[in-house]
Amino acid sequence: MHALTLPEPIAAYFAAEHNPQALAQCFTPQAVMNDVGHTYTGIEAIKAFMAEASARYNATSVPFAIEREDGCQLVRATVTGNFPGSPTVLAYRFRLERGLIASLEIRA
Repeated sequence: MHALTLPEPIAAYFAAEHNPQALAQCFTPQAVMNDVGHTYTGIEAIKAFMAEASARYNATSVPFAIEREDGCQLVRATVTGNFPGSPTVLAYRFRLERGLIASLEIRA
């Protein structure tokens, strides 16, 4: 089995999942993130959400597949943490701009 090769901003996002400050550096200033129906716009809103989610769920994401879909990168990852239904598989739809994440949609 070979390691999954992710574009740099996506690899950095998963590597920094418990470090909101490092996560913030993965996004454009006007980035939009949608996580299971809730939308966060801008780095500060995304950083605050990620810090709260990390503290609450202590989730770990392990990407296992990537494909291109409508100009975006769709990554599937196994997510394990302190939440009902753990572990589960989530889909992360990244739109990249100039080497950063411009939008991210996370869905089950």
